Amino acid sequence: MKDLAQTHMLDVLCPMHLILDKNGRIAHSGPTVKKLCPDTDLRGTPFFDVFVVKRPKSTRTFAAMCRKAGSKMHLSLRADPTSDLKAVLVHLDDGSGTVVINLSFGISILEGVRTYGLSNADFATTDLAIEMLYLIEAKSAAMDASRQLNFKLQGARIAAEEQAFTDTLTGLKNRRAMDHVLQRLLGSRAAFAVMQIDLDFFKAVNDTLGHAAGDHVLQSVAQIMVEETRAVDTIARVGGDEFTLILCDVADEQTLLRIGDRLIERLQYPIIFRGQACKISASIGTVWIRENHKMVAKDILSDADRALYQSKNEGRSRQTLLKGASGHP
Repeated sequence: MKDLAQTHMLDVLCPMHLILDKNGRIAHSGPTVKKLCPDTDLRGTPFFDVFVVKRPKSTRTFAAMCRKAGSKMHLSLRADPTSDLKAVLVHLDDGSGTVVINLSFGISILEGVRTYGLSNADFATTDLAIEMLYLIEAKSAAMDASRQLNFKLQGARIAAEEQAFTDTLTGLKNRRAMDHVLQRLLGSRAAFAVMQIDLDFFKAVNDTLGHAAGDHVLQSVAQIMVEETRAVDTIARVGGDEFTLILCDVADEQTLLRIGDRLIERLQYPIIFRGQACKISASIGTVWIRENHKMVAKDILSDADRALYQSKNEGRSRQTLLKGASGHP
């Protein structure tokens, strides 16, 4: 194998090959093998100074490796223990004791190509590894495209679900969302409050200034409610001028009364629309549900409505609070 024409032939047909002399030293290495060991002068270096035979495990000498001629071996680079190479050894029939070892990445070709910066020029033209590499890259591209599509679909689904739970005019939650939150709180047996709010004189605004003015008032009211509550609370528009607030973790009735008073006070101020003053007020009915209650949504909402109508009957622009495990005073 000292003939230059023969080594050149191997470089073309098996660019990942090694030629070892009878003492197990590297006499020649293919061009791709040199790329795996860019900082090592392989010529004259003992094979086991550069490579480790991982399987068969008993293969620790050149003589032991020669006895495995024709069988698949698993190697790694001593400088990179994580590398994974396949190898097969053949004896030359020239009486010199020279052997040829052909290497391959096997299924770890993608990692090998990325780690050592290889290209199709570093493999034999007929090597199926190139087709395998293309298939892996194609699969990766297809999976990336699939992930991107899934992200878009998931985003569309989330947007659709959000829209299904949102009042389009005010951006608040709608009745469906309110029911969902209420059921979740009922299941947790936590303390919370339900505040029903009805806008007084809203019909007069619509009748005198038009629906555009009414929409502006509803949007302004929604903003005020957001400003006067916490992010953890739920604000829902459940009817034309009807709102429901669900307030979590309410510790005492004074907190509820303060929130109601602030809302009533702010909603008494005229809301200006195109230079016209829209005058409304708010009547509020609140039910305070204690911890470990055993109530159902229908009864809670019924009691909140009862408290709301009591406020209206007593002159509007006021609040009525019901409390207790049953929702009654």
